[in-house]
Amino acid sequence: MNIFNKYRGVWFTIVGKIPLQKGMAHTIIKLEVIMYEDLKGKTALITGAGKASGIGYAIASKLAADGAHIIIADLTGETTDPLVTGDKATMDDLANDLSGTYSVEALAVELDVTRTDSIERMIDTVKERFSHIDILCNNAGTVFGVPNTVHTYDEDAWMRTIDVNLHGVFRVSKAVVPLMPETGGSIINSASQAAKKPPLFNGAYATAKAGVLMMTKTMALELAGAGIRVNAICPGVIMSDFTRWRFDLEAQFLDSTPEKRKALKCEEIPLGRLGTTDEVANLVAFLASSASAYITGQALNITGGQLMEY
Repeated sequence: MNIFNKYRGVWFTIVGKIPLQKGMAHTIIKLEVIMYEDLKGKTALITGAGKASGIGYAIASKLAADGAHIIIADLTGETTDPLVTGDKATMDDLANDLSGTYSVEALAVELDVTRTDSIERMIDTVKERFSHIDILCNNAGTVFGVPNTVHTYDEDAWMRTIDVNLHGVFRVSKAVVPLMPETGGSIINSASQAAKKPPLFNGAYATAKAGVLMMTKTMALELAGAGIRVNAICPGVIMSDFTRWRFDLEAQFLDSTPEKRKALKCEEIPLGRLGTTDEVANLVAFLASSASAYITGQALNITGGQLMEY
């Protein structure tokens, strides 16, 4: 059971009771502080949010905890393709969990960011439920054809990686901006530290994410007059299913183990550990809120110190 104390801005979640003596019980209360009350009642669309263990769903959960209505959008299908998250029924369950836990409206929609017709269907579905979108998180992303050098990269894999990670941001933003209210909104694009510091054997992804940074600056300049702020986040190594897949792939390629690859990566990070999806979500919530009202056109690192530049 969730009780919202409006005056203090805190969710009180009753999770159980411990008997103290006969006829008495102590209620266990979990407190979740709502940091950004201005997000309450806003509507947020998060792409790439169809997996409970991913960054996208962590963002959705954080915004829902702050009182925002949520649209989670992702690609579904039965395949081993790392881009695909699962099935629509699972996404519906995730949306229902958000709605039940945080007393917000939540909707799950299928989305392929590489197809304009899929984006149009998503917009039609969203408009049946919500009158506008205040917050857009372009989080969908993946990689194909790795590991490879640029001169050995399969052309189809290169183009697919660019299409999802760069053109997908363009397509979704183009469709959503007209739905943003006259009072403005916030767009947060998921880039990567790879956009600023090129990794080995992953050139298509790095190139696409670098493009996202320039698109973010361009959009911020073009949309400022409409009160729409546009920023990017540049995560480092964040513990998620995608990162586990990466460590598995590196282990096969380098004749190692995923555990050793993770340990070596942690040694490269000044804070000595991988980031969490919740930490990324906290940054997104800040950028979505009025607490960042004078921030636009920026690319914020969240890397544990692995990347120290603007």
